[in-house]
Amino acid sequence: MTIRLILLGLACAAMAATAQAGNDWRAQVDQLIDQGEFARAERVMKQLPGKVRKQQAVTIDSLNQIMERIGKDFNMTPEQGMKAIHDKYPQVTPEQIQHWKQSRALEVMRIDGQERWFRKSVRNLWLLGDEFKQENRRNNDAEAGSYLNIFRQAMAKQPDAHGVRDWRHVNITFTLDVDADAVPAGETLRVWMPFPYENLRQRNIKLESSNRPVTYSQGSKHHTVYMEAQAEKGKPTHFEYTFGYDVGERHLCQQDLVALVQPYRHDAQYARYTSSEGPHIVVTDSMRELAEDIVGDLDENPVIAASRIYHWIAQRFPWAGAREYSTLRNIPEYVLLNKHGDCGQVTLLYITLCRAIGIPARWESGYMLHPGEENFHDWGETYFEGVGWVPTDESFGRSVEGTVLNDYYATGIDLYRLATNEGIGDKLSPAKKYIRSETVDFQAGEVEWRKGNLYNDMWHSHLKVNSIVPVEE
Repeated sequence: MTIRLILLGLACAAMAATAQAGNDWRAQVDQLIDQGEFARAERVMKQLPGKVRKQQAVTIDSLNQIMERIGKDFNMTPEQGMKAIHDKYPQVTPEQIQHWKQSRALEVMRIDGQERWFRKSVRNLWLLGDEFKQENRRNNDAEAGSYLNIFRQAMAKQPDAHGVRDWRHVNITFTLDVDADAVPAGETLRVWMPFPYENLRQRNIKLESSNRPVTYSQGSKHHTVYMEAQAEKGKPTHFEYTFGYDVGERHLCQQDLVALVQPYRHDAQYARYTSSEGPHIVVTDSMRELAEDIVGDLDENPVIAASRIYHWIAQRFPWAGAREYSTLRNIPEYVLLNKHGDCGQVTLLYITLCRAIGIPARWESGYMLHPGEENFHDWGETYFEGVGWVPTDESFGRSVEGTVLNDYYATGIDLYRLATNEGIGDKLSPAKKYIRSETVDFQAGEVEWRKGNLYNDMWHSHLKVNSIVPVEE
């Protein structure tokens, strides 16, 4: 009887230890990753009970991938970084470099006791260092001039009932190629790629051709086409499709909006888009305090309040090349701490601050298609009662701040866009098993096979604009 009780007690203790390990290990590993203690984090996961490791295999794989991605982002030694700086500016002193580190114009991280520089840190320095701001201002003036021409062309057209004008038909071919032998021959590659969706500014969407059978996404904020193919030994695997859609320019003059806006109805939509949406849109007390400081009078017309947030960000946070979004705990907090951000990062800050004072705001993203500048791009939308959702491009606002287009992108957007996402961090459709290469947005695509995600250094994708032509009304 005594032996049976002892054995039962040991079994209970083992079960309790397993449960405790299952509950506590994740917070410990997260903290170690934040501290740059990667080797210790790996040891913690390797020492987990076998049952926990089996149950949490995908989570453990994701955390290991996060550390690997941070290592790829911070792959420059201090010696390499200082050489790159001195090659361009030989007169730079160690004191200046230390100042740039302290101001976060140079982003560095200590990983397992070694100082490492962000791979884009030197290029970012020319954008963020106080000494180079005059040159950046001249570049912004040139950008603003090109956007002004686009604006003037649009204003020559008559808007429809929704304020959309200058409709164009766009034809695009998207390709994705997985490297040869990225997976063993005969294994199935699962691939998700971006596709437009219907909204006020996009219509008449049609898949015109594809080199493999296509499955369209259902119920995801990330609109995609999905394909599969078996890998062949020694050959890259090619995926390709062509689609067309109509797109138009839309903006609403702030003066008109101020007159049209009505008090918010506190319905389900209002609750959804003024709430937290972790991990990156999190309405904390500190975010509320900051938003209130920016806006001032909380009884202010919401159009004016949102405009104050928009300009506050545009004036303070210059563009810089971004770290992998999947490696950042909370992107708006990262922007506030580091005093810079790319298009998606400042958009998330804008959305969070708007929600913090009760102004509904949400994400939209895909591509910018300006001739010669085709690239990933993120922006947002702001909701005003009595009007509806209005586009807001926080990042483009930085380029036109202080020009005749000063307020244009606060409540408008030009036609050179492909919108494929109406939210962040959603599950893909069909479902993806392993961590995505891009866990927040979706633009380049995603690839996996039965044993894991294929990170985006094992494949490459490309968007080609075949034509953008006026639509005959």
